[in-house]
Parts: sequence; C-alpha cells; structure tokens
Amino acid sequence: MALQAAPNSDMSPVWFNSQFSGSMEMYSRADRVSSYLDRHEGWFRRCAEPMTAEPLGENGYILTVGRFGALGYYVTPKIGLELVPQRDRVYRIETIPIPDYTPPGYEVCFQAEQTLVELPTDASSDLDITRVEWELDLRVGVYFPKFVRALPSQLVTTTGQSLLVGIVKQVSRLLTHKVQEDFHSHQGGMYLDRFRTYSRSRQSFHCEAKTNPEDDADTPVA
Repeated sequence: MALQAAPNSDMSPVWFNSQFSGSMEMYSRADRVSSYLDRHEGWFRRCAEPMTAEPLGENGYILTVGRFGALGYYVTPKIGLELVPQRDRVYRIETIPIPDYTPPGYEVCFQAEQTLVELPTDASSDLDITRVEWELDLRVGVYFPKFVRALPSQLVTTTGQSLLVGIVKQVSRLLTHKVQEDFHSHQGGMYLDRFRTYSRSRQSFHCEAKTNPEDDADTPVA
C-alpha cells in the first residue's frame, strides 16, 4: 500500500531541483513542424499515452505521469501544464494550478522552453531537418512522512535526485519518440519512412541533466 503525506503546518517539503537540456529532430521544414506543434489539441493527448492528459482550459492539460517512489514512499504525480502559444518559433510549457485539487504530498514547478532550429539542408540526401531544442527547469517538493525523514538526509537527497532524473529520462524518451512518429506519420508515408531510416543513423533524440550547483558532476541521460 502506498503511503502519502499531505502538506500541513507542521512540516515543509524537501525540494529537489534539476535542470535538463535536450533535442529531437524532425525531418521536415520548420514551418511544417511549427504548424504541427501549434495544434497541440491533437498530438499532445495521443502522444502522452500511457500517461493520461485531460484538457484544462484552452491550452492546458492535467497530466498524470504514473506511479513513482523509493525508500518505501510512493506518489502518483498529477500536474497541470499550459502549452503557451509560440512566439517566433519559441514554445513554453509552464505549470498551472488544477482547480479543486491539492497534490497529496508533493509540489511541482515545471518550466520548459522549446526552440525550432532549421538546419542546413543535407546536400547528399536533400534532407530538410528541423531540430527542436529544449530546456527544462524542474523543481519538486516532497512532504515526506516521518519514517523517511528519519533516514540520513544524504540518502534521501541522493535517492530523490536520482529518481527525478530517472522520471525525466523515461518520460522524455517516451514522449519524444511518440511525437516524432506522430508528426512524420501525419505528414505522409514518405516522411515516416524517412524518419525511421535517418533516426537509426543520426542522434535524433538527446537529453541530459545539466550541472546542478549542489552536485559535483553532470548526470548524463542517454
């Protein structure tokens, strides 16, 4: 049985902070990629599976990530995200409150920015490539129960940071691949074949945790 702690005046959350950077390649012109990303009401819910994404307002979603935990403590994160309309091919995703909902034992602050970069056409293959470069600043506060707080603080911090990186790694890889497949399939069979061919020979997906001021070294995410 999962244990959960609710925020109260007697305890404060333990915060875990991580910054990430990454990219994904789309084998098409930037205007096609931009047009696709602008219509998030189609691709976001399709590509979020097996996570659930419920519409929230005009540009928002309630995303249930899955069940995660360590040290005998588990939560099922649910966060509100707004896909802010793009400006000059720059997209932002921010946390927004979920009406009439209090997260049971955690707080999340999610700030992401995506930029479309159109690469020079590959002369040997006449291939159009648009790289979606992204940055993520993620802060998670957890209201641990007493039995976890009794553990050595270094163990809790190290385990929590590792778990946070693991969640981002898992979700990012899954969501990126589904978005790439969905985009190219909706452009037509030729584009999907192109993606499946070139994604095997190019680094079509990249994600890594950036240096955290509290850490001694980078934590790579492959």
